Amino acid sequence: MSKILILNGSPRLNGNTAGLIEAFRQSAEKKGHTVTIFNLQKMDIRPCLGCFRGGKNLNKPCVQKDDMLQIYPVYEEADIMVLASPMYYWSITAQLKMAFDRLFAVAEKEADYSNPPKKCIMLMAAEGNTKDNFEPVEYYYHSLLRHLGWNNLGEIYAGGVMSVGDIKGHPALEEARELALSIE
Repeated sequence: MSKILILNGSPRLNGNTAGLIEAFRQSAEKKGHTVTIFNLQKMDIRPCLGCFRGGKNLNKPCVQKDDMLQIYPVYEEADIMVLASPMYYWSITAQLKMAFDRLFAVAEKEADYSNPPKKCIMLMAAEGNTKDNFEPVEYYYHSLLRHLGWNNLGEIYAGGVMSVGDIKGHPALEEARELALSIE
Protein backbone atom coordinates (compact mmCIF):
# COMPACT_ATOMS: atom_id res chain seq x y z
CA MET A 1 0.00 0.00 0.00
CA SER A 2 1.07 3.56 -0.62
CA LYS A 3 2.16 6.29 1.76
CA ILE A 4 0.20 9.42 0.91
CA LEU A 5 1.16 12.94 2.00
CA ILE A 6 -1.52 15.63 1.78
CA LEU A 7 -0.43 19.26 1.96
CA ASN A 8 -3.54 21.26 2.80
CA GLY A 9 -2.97 24.84 1.66
CA SER A 10 -6.37 26.11 2.73
CA PRO A 11 -6.54 28.77 5.43
CA ARG A 12 -10.05 27.51 6.32
CA LEU A 13 -9.51 24.27 8.22
CA ASN A 14 -13.17 23.27 7.86
CA GLY A 15 -13.77 24.71 4.41
CA ASN A 16 -14.50 23.20 1.03
CA THR A 17 -10.92 22.03 0.43
CA ALA A 18 -11.10 20.17 3.74
CA GLY A 19 -14.24 18.43 2.47
CA LEU A 20 -12.39 17.20 -0.61
CA ILE A 21 -9.47 16.07 1.53
CA GLU A 22 -11.73 14.21 3.94
CA ALA A 23 -13.56 12.35 1.15
CA PHE A 24 -10.23 11.37 -0.38
CA ARG A 25 -8.64 10.41 2.96
CA GLN A 26 -11.49 8.19 4.09
CA SER A 27 -11.45 6.17 0.87
CA ALA A 28 -7.65 5.97 0.75
CA GLU A 29 -7.46 4.68 4.31
CA LYS A 30 -10.35 2.29 3.68
CA LYS A 31 -8.28 0.79 0.86
CA GLY A 32 -5.31 0.39 3.25
CA HIS A 33 -3.13 3.36 2.31
CA THR A 34 -1.39 5.41 5.00
CA VAL A 35 -2.39 9.07 4.86
CA THR A 36 -0.63 11.97 6.58
CA ILE A 37 -2.16 15.45 6.39
CA PHE A 38 -0.38 18.69 7.18
CA ASN A 39 -2.65 21.70 7.63
CA LEU A 40 -0.18 24.35 6.54
CA GLN A 41 -2.24 27.25 7.94
CA LYS A 42 -1.53 26.00 11.46
CA MET A 43 2.20 25.60 10.90
CA ASP A 44 5.12 27.98 11.27
CA ILE A 45 6.65 27.82 7.81
CA ARG A 46 8.80 30.59 6.43
CA PRO A 47 9.47 31.27 2.74
CA CYS A 48 12.45 29.84 0.90
CA LEU A 49 15.56 32.01 1.21
CA GLY A 50 17.01 30.88 -2.12
CA CYS A 51 20.31 30.40 -0.32
CA PHE A 52 21.29 27.06 -1.93
CA ARG A 53 22.64 25.93 1.45
CA GLY A 54 20.14 23.09 1.92
CA GLY A 55 20.78 19.39 1.66
CA LYS A 56 23.90 19.35 3.82
CA ASN A 57 22.21 17.76 6.84
CA LEU A 58 20.33 14.68 5.64
CA ASN A 59 17.92 14.73 8.60
CA LYS A 60 17.29 18.48 8.52
CA PRO A 61 17.78 19.43 4.88
CA CYS A 62 16.92 23.16 5.16
CA VAL A 63 18.99 25.72 7.04
CA GLN A 64 15.76 27.22 8.42
CA LYS A 65 14.46 25.51 11.53
CA ASP A 66 10.68 25.73 11.43
CA ASP A 67 7.76 23.33 11.02
CA MET A 68 9.02 22.12 7.65
CA LEU A 69 11.16 19.79 9.76
CA GLN A 70 7.94 17.83 10.43
CA ILE A 71 7.14 17.61 6.71
CA TYR A 72 10.54 16.63 5.28
CA PRO A 73 10.72 13.04 6.59
CA VAL A 74 7.12 12.31 5.60
CA TYR A 75 7.72 13.83 2.16
CA GLU A 76 10.80 11.72 1.58
CA GLU A 77 8.94 8.51 2.51
CA ALA A 78 5.73 9.34 0.61
CA ASP A 79 4.86 7.60 -2.61
CA ILE A 80 2.07 10.04 -3.43
CA MET A 81 1.77 13.78 -2.88
CA VAL A 82 -1.65 15.41 -2.75
CA LEU A 83 -1.64 19.15 -3.29
CA ALA A 84 -4.88 20.52 -1.85
CA SER A 85 -5.82 24.16 -2.13
CA PRO A 86 -8.63 26.55 -2.76
CA MET A 87 -8.10 28.69 -5.81
CA TYR A 88 -6.72 32.13 -4.96
CA TYR A 89 -6.37 34.46 -7.91
CA TRP A 90 -6.20 31.51 -10.36
CA SER A 91 -3.45 29.71 -8.47
CA ILE A 92 -2.74 27.74 -5.32
CA THR A 93 -2.60 29.54 -1.97
CA ALA A 94 0.55 31.14 -0.59
CA GLN A 95 0.56 28.56 2.21
CA LEU A 96 0.88 25.68 -0.24
CA LYS A 97 3.32 27.46 -2.54
CA MET A 98 5.58 28.39 0.37
CA ALA A 99 5.73 24.82 1.71
CA PHE A 100 6.25 23.37 -1.74
CA ASP A 101 9.08 25.80 -2.49
CA ARG A 102 10.80 24.66 0.68
CA LEU A 103 10.83 21.05 -0.54
CA PHE A 104 13.72 22.14 -2.75
CA ALA A 105 15.99 21.57 0.26
CA VAL A 106 15.41 17.83 -0.21
CA ALA A 107 16.41 18.11 -3.89
CA GLU A 108 19.60 19.87 -2.72
CA LYS A 109 20.71 16.57 -1.19
CA GLU A 110 21.40 15.42 -4.76
CA ALA A 111 24.24 16.83 -6.86
CA ASP A 112 21.86 17.31 -9.80
CA TYR A 113 19.05 18.75 -7.61
CA SER A 114 16.74 15.91 -8.58
CA ASN A 115 13.55 15.55 -6.63
CA PRO A 116 12.51 12.21 -5.16
CA PRO A 117 10.19 10.39 -7.60
CA LYS A 118 6.53 10.77 -6.69
CA LYS A 119 3.03 10.38 -7.97
CA CYS A 120 0.84 13.42 -7.48
CA ILE A 121 -2.80 14.48 -7.16
CA MET A 122 -4.40 17.93 -7.19
CA LEU A 123 -7.52 18.69 -5.14
CA MET A 124 -8.93 22.19 -5.59
CA ALA A 125 -12.07 24.06 -4.58
CA ALA A 126 -13.00 27.32 -6.29
CA GLU A 127 -15.76 29.86 -6.62
CA GLY A 128 -15.67 29.80 -10.43
CA ASN A 129 -17.22 26.86 -12.18
CA THR A 130 -16.17 27.09 -15.81
CA LYS A 131 -13.53 25.09 -17.67
CA ASP A 132 -11.41 28.16 -18.38
CA ASN A 133 -11.50 29.08 -14.68
CA PHE A 134 -9.17 26.17 -13.90
CA GLU A 135 -6.86 26.50 -16.93
CA PRO A 136 -4.12 28.53 -15.16
CA VAL A 137 -3.96 26.00 -12.32
CA GLU A 138 -3.97 23.05 -14.70
CA TYR A 139 -1.15 24.61 -16.69
CA TYR A 140 0.91 25.25 -13.53
CA TYR A 141 0.24 21.79 -12.12
CA HIS A 142 1.10 19.95 -15.35
CA SER A 143 4.23 22.06 -15.85
CA LEU A 144 5.33 21.43 -12.26
CA LEU A 145 4.95 17.67 -12.63
CA ARG A 146 6.69 17.62 -16.00
CA HIS A 147 9.71 19.48 -14.58
CA LEU A 148 9.83 17.33 -11.44
CA GLY A 149 9.39 14.12 -13.42
CA TRP A 150 6.38 13.15 -11.32
CA ASN A 151 3.36 11.15 -12.51
CA ASN A 152 -0.11 12.68 -12.37
CA LEU A 153 -2.66 10.33 -10.79
CA GLY A 154 -5.52 12.78 -11.16
CA GLU A 155 -7.04 16.15 -10.55
CA ILE A 156 -10.30 17.07 -8.88
CA TYR A 157 -11.56 20.60 -9.46
CA ALA A 158 -14.67 21.51 -7.48
CA GLY A 159 -16.13 24.70 -8.89
CA GLY A 160 -19.04 26.73 -7.56
CA VAL A 161 -17.99 26.40 -3.90
CA MET A 162 -17.14 29.66 -2.21
CA SER A 163 -18.86 29.70 1.19
CA VAL A 164 -17.94 27.16 3.86
CA GLY A 165 -20.16 24.13 3.37
CA ASP A 166 -20.88 24.66 -0.33
CA ILE A 167 -18.99 21.43 -1.04
CA LYS A 168 -21.72 19.37 0.66
CA GLY A 169 -23.29 17.12 -1.95
CA HIS A 170 -20.92 18.32 -4.70
CA PRO A 171 -20.07 15.65 -7.33
CA ALA A 172 -16.35 16.32 -6.74
CA LEU A 173 -16.61 14.56 -3.38
CA GLU A 174 -17.52 11.30 -5.11
CA GLU A 175 -14.76 11.93 -7.67
CA ALA A 176 -12.27 12.32 -4.79
CA ARG A 177 -13.49 9.07 -3.22
CA GLU A 178 -13.22 7.20 -6.53
CA LEU A 179 -9.75 8.61 -7.21
CA ALA A 180 -8.55 7.41 -3.80
CA LEU A 181 -10.02 3.96 -4.40
CA SER A 182 -8.29 3.74 -7.79
CA ILE A 183 -4.82 3.99 -6.25
CA GLU A 184 -2.98 0.69 -6.32
